Amino acid sequence: MVDLQKDFVNNMFSLEGKVALVTGATGALGKVIAKAYGYSGAKVALTGRNQGKLDDLVKEFAAEGIDCAAFKADPASEDDVKALIKDVVAKYGQINILAIAHGFNKPQNILEQSVEDWQYIMDADCKSVYIVLKYVAEQMVSQLGGKKGPQEVPSGSGGHIVVVTSQRSKRGMAGYTGYCTSKGGADMMIASMACDLSADYGINVNAICPTVFRSELTEWMFDVNSEVYKNFMKREPIGRLAEPKDFAGYAVFLSSDASNFITGSACDCSGGYLTC
Repeated sequence: MVDLQKDFVNNMFSLEGKVALVTGATGALGKVIAKAYGYSGAKVALTGRNQGKLDDLVKEFAAEGIDCAAFKADPASEDDVKALIKDVVAKYGQINILAIAHGFNKPQNILEQSVEDWQYIMDADCKSVYIVLKYVAEQMVSQLGGKKGPQEVPSGSGGHIVVVTSQRSKRGMAGYTGYCTSKGGADMMIASMACDLSADYGINVNAICPTVFRSELTEWMFDVNSEVYKNFMKREPIGRLAEPKDFAGYAVFLSSDASNFITGSACDCSGGYLTC
């Protein structure tokens, strides 16, 4: 007898009834992840540092029937993050999914980059990720009511956490001493957090590592006649750069029951870049 139920297969990607918190929700990728969660049935808590952009996003999502709310917060501030979690729980009662999609980069050669600029990148892309992960994980554990271990808390049932890092966490690049270091550190943080949280609390923690995707900051790289684009294509087997929607499937998969046996992974979303 095959141990597989039709209901599980039919619903394994559903996020119905879940509450998802998305940081960097006003960014190109954060918007897509948040909307994908909403389309999949989740209630979505949107957070970022620009209240106007958050309000516009709520209007857009609500017009499509997505249950969502905006919460302004700086992910690098412990006080902001604690208040954010309190407010989300007051609104929706719990947090089941966390997607971290905020980040920062300021490319500079190490000979030109100040220690202060390097530290700012590290704080934005690594320390702030730790802060959000720590306090959301504490909230997820508190929701278990003292349950612990795989018999009481099956994998994934305690929560799903997805962190956007980068394929630059795996490869160095000129001018990216800060960014590569911060993203590599975030990948190792996620692997270690999985060891802390998955077996005992059923919280799955994973990263997705995208290649360059279209945004206001990267639009210039999409000129197919430019040397930058042509150089990228030498190592992009898929034959193009990414659109934000290319990562919606990764985010929903890693936040759903379909990925309950996956934790501590840094998932390659590079279009094959890392294989060449």
